Amino acid sequence: MTTPVSSIRNLGPAMEASCAKAGIHSAEELRALGPDETYRRLLQTGMKPHFIGYYVLVMGLQGRPWNDCKGDEKRKLRKIFDQIKSQASDEGRGAFEQMMNKIGILERR
Repeated sequence: MTTPVSSIRNLGPAMEASCAKAGIHSAEELRALGPDETYRRLLQTGMKPHFIGYYVLVMGLQGRPWNDCKGDEKRKLRKIFDQIKSQASDEGRGAFEQMMNKIGILERR
C-alpha cells in the first residue's frame, strides 16, 4: 500500500498532481528520489521553477514547517535550486538563450 504525496507535510493536492504528472505517485517514491531529483523531474514536465516551491518540498521532507527555512540554510538551498533550474530548464539551449532565460526574457519550455 502506498501513501499519497499530499501526506507529506507542506504538500497539498496541487503538488500531488504535479508529482503524478512527473511519474511520482506516492510519498514513498518522492522520499526515495529526494527533493533535488523530484524537483528536477517536476521542471522537466514543464512546471515553472519557483524557489519557494523547492524549499517547501525540502522542508516537508524533513518534517519541518515550510517557513522554517532561513538564513544560511535558505542561501544554500537557493544555490542548489539555481543549479537544478539551469540543468533542467536549459537543456539544448545556447549560452545566449540561457542568459536570456536567466534574466527572464525567454519563456520556459
